[in-house]
Amino acid sequence: MVRRRVLIVDDEQGMLEVCQEALSRLKETDIHLESSGSRAAERLTSEPFDLVITDLRMPGLGGMDLIRRIHERDPGMAALVITAFPTVETAVECMKLGAADYIVKPFLPDALLAAAERLLEGKRLREENLVLRRHVERSYRFDEIIGTSAPMRQVFDMIGRVADVNVDVLVTGETGTGKELVARSIHKKSRRVDARFVPFDCGAIPEHLLESELFGHERGAFTGAVSRNPGLLELAEGGTFFLDEIAELPLPLQAKLLRTLQERRFRRVGGREEIELNVRIIAATNRDLASEVREKRFREDLYYRINVTSVHLPPLRERGEDIAVLTEYFLRSYGREFERPAMKIDPEVLEVFTRYPWPGNVRELQNVVKRAIALSRAPDLTLEAVPEELVARAEVSSATILDGFAHLRALRVAAFEKEYLITLLMKCRGEVSCAAREAKIPRATFYRLMRKHNLDADSFRTPTPPTP
Repeated sequence: MVRRRVLIVDDEQGMLEVCQEALSRLKETDIHLESSGSRAAERLTSEPFDLVITDLRMPGLGGMDLIRRIHERDPGMAALVITAFPTVETAVECMKLGAADYIVKPFLPDALLAAAERLLEGKRLREENLVLRRHVERSYRFDEIIGTSAPMRQVFDMIGRVADVNVDVLVTGETGTGKELVARSIHKKSRRVDARFVPFDCGAIPEHLLESELFGHERGAFTGAVSRNPGLLELAEGGTFFLDEIAELPLPLQAKLLRTLQERRFRRVGGREEIELNVRIIAATNRDLASEVREKRFREDLYYRINVTSVHLPPLRERGEDIAVLTEYFLRSYGREFERPAMKIDPEVLEVFTRYPWPGNVRELQNVVKRAIALSRAPDLTLEAVPEELVARAEVSSATILDGFAHLRALRVAAFEKEYLITLLMKCRGEVSCAAREAKIPRATFYRLMRKHNLDADSFRTPTPPTP
C-alpha cells in the first residue's frame, strides 16, 4: 500500500517537533518538516504530498502565499492552517484560497491529529470517487447467476472451489454469458469480500489512457496531469481486481502488467516510488487466448500467469433448460421496474426461445424480455411482443438441425399448415379474425403462420361488385 505524505511548515523548530510528535500516530504516513515557506514551495513542485500543514506568519513567503501557490498548482491538495493570531477576516481569506481547515495556537495534539486524519481521508475519498466515476459499471446486472442446468451446476461447483483459494482466475466464455457475474461471485465468497471489487474494461478505454487508468499517474507525468491520481489497481488494494476482455490490452501494457503480477508492486506513470500491491486478479475474455498466443497477439508468459485456474461459462444455446428460468426471472425483475403486473410466458414464446440460438447469450435474452415488457400491453408475454427476426431465425435454426424422419415430418407438417390456412382463409373470405376463431388459435399466431407460408389475406377477399 502506498504511504501518505504530510509536509509541516513552520519557522519555529519547537512547533515543528510538536506537530511531528502529534502526527506520528498516523498509520502508513511519512511526516516531512520544513522551516521556510520558500523551500516548502520548491519541494511541492517536485515531490508529491497529500497534506500540507502551514503556519500563517513566517519570514519570507508566508502561509497565505504558500496556500495560494498550492491551490494554483494542485487544487486537490489538502491544506491546514495553524496560527497564533486568528481573525475572522484571515480565516475567511484562507478558506477562499483553498485551505480546508484552520487551527488556533495553542492547540491540543489530539485536535491536530483528528483534523489531519479527517483531511487525509477526505482527499483519499475524493480521488477514489474521481477515478471510479470514469468507470461506471455496465447496466448488465441481476442479483445472482441464474441456472439449473448441468453445465451451470459445474460452474457453481468451480466457483465454490476457487473462491477461497488466493489464486488468480481466468474466466472464459462468449460475450453476454455473465463473466463479470462469475468474477463478482468469486469475490463475494472469498476472504476479500469486505474489500473492494474493482472492474476494469480493457476494451472500453482509449489505448493512450489505459496505462494511466490502470496504474495511476503523478502530477506532471503528461500534459493535463495537474494532480496525482491513483489508478484502479491501487483502489482495489486488499480486494479483487477484475480485468474484463484482457485480450484487448496492447502488448507493451501486457508486459508491464506481467511484471506487476509477478512482483506484486508497480509504479504510477511518471513516478519513481514502487507501490506494493495486495489484490486478487480475475481476468476474463471471449477469445481463445491459446490461439491469441500462437498468433503473437498475447504474451505467452502472461497467459500462464493469469491462467492459474479457470472457469468456463457455457453459451446459452448449450443450457436450453435454463431459458425458461431466466425468462421468468427477467419477467419478474422488469415487471417490478416498470410497475407492470406479473406476466406469464406464452408456450409459443417459450418454444421459439428454445429454438433460437441466442448469439448474444443471456444479455440478449435479458434485452428481448425487457423490450417486450416495455412495449407490450398484453397481460402475458406473447409472440406479438417478440421481434419478428428472432422468430424467423428460430424457425430456420430448427429446420437446419432436422434430418431423416424428423425432416420429412417437418415438411409434411408445413404442407398441412399451409393447406389448412388456405382452406380457412377461403372459407372466411380473407377475414383473419374469423379464420383464427375457426382454428381456435390466437390471431397473432395466425398472422405469424401466414407470414411463414407467404400468404396474403387480401388475395382471399371477395371483391365488392360494382354499383350499377
